[in-house]
Amino acid sequence: MIDYSPFWETLKKSNETTYTLIMNHHISSSIIDKLRKNKPMNTTTLNDLCRILQCNLQDIAQYIPSEEDQIL
Repeated sequence: MIDYSPFWETLKKSNETTYTLIMNHHISSSIIDKLRKNKPMNTTTLNDLCRILQCNLQDIAQYIPSEEDQIL
């Protein structure tokens, strides 16, 4: 599963908040909700978050093996 807990640590270290992401950078509240709930999102959004927070992808997301992953 993709886990977005690194995003929250990166956000804390930045000059941004969820409010500024929504109001200044036009990140939707539904994207913030997806981050909170580790729901899927597209790579364009991940790219935008990396650009806004000036970080790398691993500063936003990480892969954690899970029994709930779909069967391949």
